[in-house]
Amino acid sequence: MENRTESAENTVTGDPRPAPPWRWSEGEWRRLVTRVQAGRGAGAPGWPGGAKAAVAISFDFDNETAALCLNRTSPAYISQAHYGARVGLPRIMPLLKEFDVRASFFVPAVSMRLAPDAIEAVRGQGHEVGLHGWIHERCGDLSEAEEYELAGRSAEVLRHCTGLTPRGMRTPWWDFTEHTLPIARQWGMLYDSSMMADDEPYELLDDGERTGIVEIPVAWIRDDAPYFPDDPADRQILAPRDVLRIWEDEFDGAFAEGGIFQLTLHPHVIGHRSRMLILRELLRHIADRSGVWFATHEEVARHIGGQIGIAAPSADGLSA
Repeated sequence: MENRTESAENTVTGDPRPAPPWRWSEGEWRRLVTRVQAGRGAGAPGWPGGAKAAVAISFDFDNETAALCLNRTSPAYISQAHYGARVGLPRIMPLLKEFDVRASFFVPAVSMRLAPDAIEAVRGQGHEVGLHGWIHERCGDLSEAEEYELAGRSAEVLRHCTGLTPRGMRTPWWDFTEHTLPIARQWGMLYDSSMMADDEPYELLDDGERTGIVEIPVAWIRDDAPYFPDDPADRQILAPRDVLRIWEDEFDGAFAEGGIFQLTLHPHVIGHRSRMLILRELLRHIADRSGVWFATHEEVARHIGGQIGIAAPSADGLSA
């Protein structure tokens, strides 16, 4: 998520420094609130095959970029990141196969370059691969030109590694700038999965204008990273079974409403033994319900887009 506020020059005092929020004009705070908004959703969407709810599982395959982007380059710190490709992914892949789940993997370009065999394995099992920045950089730290350049370089690496055209993206850190959405449109994205305006998918609006980009919203409550931090000095590590109860309740709520349960995981986080146990239990809990559509994010975006009148790009993207 964006963790800094862009504001106009202090027009009240003439001070060249950004004005504090309580001095912003109505035009300034309205612009900040409305520049990227949720547009039309599908309401009660109805899912393929008469399914009662959709489930979209995703993995941010950050690995070493989680350390490199923070300039944490000590071998000890980076060793935590090695865990994702070395241990986490090999545990995750057979579990997904066991439950017949096709997931979406959002991968920084540097991670693709560092672990090409892992990307080949992910694709070989029918999972989607989407964009996730170059080296897990924050969009808010980039100029417009840098953001555009890195998006293009990342897309090219994905094409080289998969032979496919990227159709979906998730920004690193779930960060967004005023340039991110126009850049996504220029690169032909069908969907984004970085925003939090709803529980259900919707079309993104750019300054009130339709974009043709479906948003598959995320939420910190449905992300493993806040519960299991890399550094316990940052915040308390929760007991895995406490997290399982939260995720089961989130799924049960989505099922009752006929909506979508979207989950964001990281192989270097969820891949530890005790956490893999709760992922298995969560998938079992979901599979025990009849009428669940397991889908990639691209499949969800195409389905929702069709319901709200978005002409999707040709299906040469990242779902098998």
